[in-house]
Amino acid sequence: MEGSFRVPPKERYQAAMVLSGAGDALGYRNQRWEYCTSGPQIHQELQEIGGLGKVRAALPDWPVSDDTVLHLATAEALATGKAGEELFQELARRYVEAMKDMEGRKPGPTSILGTSQLHPGEPKGYCIPFNPSATGCGAAMRSMCIGLRYPRPSDLNTLIQVSVESGRMTHHHPTGYLGALASALFTAYAVQGLPLEYWGAGLLKTLPLALEYVQAAVDETEPNVGAWGYFQEKWEWYLSERGLADGRGPARFPPAYSHVERDVIYKTFSLDGWAGRSGHDAPMIAYDALLGAGNNWEELCSRSMFHGGDSDSTGVIAACCWGLAHGFKGVPEGNHAELEYRDRMTAAADSLYHLAWGQMAH
Repeated sequence: MEGSFRVPPKERYQAAMVLSGAGDALGYRNQRWEYCTSGPQIHQELQEIGGLGKVRAALPDWPVSDDTVLHLATAEALATGKAGEELFQELARRYVEAMKDMEGRKPGPTSILGTSQLHPGEPKGYCIPFNPSATGCGAAMRSMCIGLRYPRPSDLNTLIQVSVESGRMTHHHPTGYLGALASALFTAYAVQGLPLEYWGAGLLKTLPLALEYVQAAVDETEPNVGAWGYFQEKWEWYLSERGLADGRGPARFPPAYSHVERDVIYKTFSLDGWAGRSGHDAPMIAYDALLGAGNNWEELCSRSMFHGGDSDSTGVIAACCWGLAHGFKGVPEGNHAELEYRDRMTAAADSLYHLAWGQMAH
């Protein structure tokens, strides 16, 4: 689906980066909600503080988590304009550096291990060994901005290469790094204005290209190919559940699908019963939320940030794509105006916009 699309206004890039941080801070609630297993409890606590419109997502109560710190590391590496090996070294350097800013942010064990194995500056110092348990969402949650940098259909091969390489710097397992590809690709689709109903089918069409790249460029091909199937099979299952296998809608949701039922159903997406924790299901829950929320920010938050499970990682992905489609329209100012690192998010968005669109930018 090449399609013709207009250059988006720069404000949409800013909304993508800033609302992504807001989705993280809201879903995290300073560790309180990321580790909560009950969506109903989160919704109850939200009502007790006066509802979403009353939330002032600012320090000290609403910091961003490791998700945004690492997403900013990705964005700021891309903003240097480097490419190929130089970019990979820059990404590795910034991931190592970002791990010094993790006080109270709860980085995952795989991200901690992966960054400890990076040796930026050395030949291939951005490559780490295959890890059979690196299936988590740590690569998916920091990769949306790759789609902002490489948004065109003609950028697809670069988007694949950068998302796979950056993803496996910590999550060298297909379930982990293909999550990075999904987040980057969905963001590019949002820039292109492709219908949401197509995104999942588009991801499945892109997986064979990613496999070709991995077979050609990645050491330890055998374990990667051996572990490849799960991500694809789970996405095929999900698209079949939603009636979206052919890339056309409308999406088919269960008849009862409030926050109570979603807790149960999101678990069926997951690898180990912790919804949104893995590379395949963090983008899947984000996508499910986008399909169901339309242009309603509060509904998006309910579906992607206020559920039992890894609610900041699903929120960070969903809100980025939502911001590209809708900007800040309908978002309570308190949800984003005083966000930690907001200036960095805006600056990174501006840089990525100019790199992506150059002379066409307006």
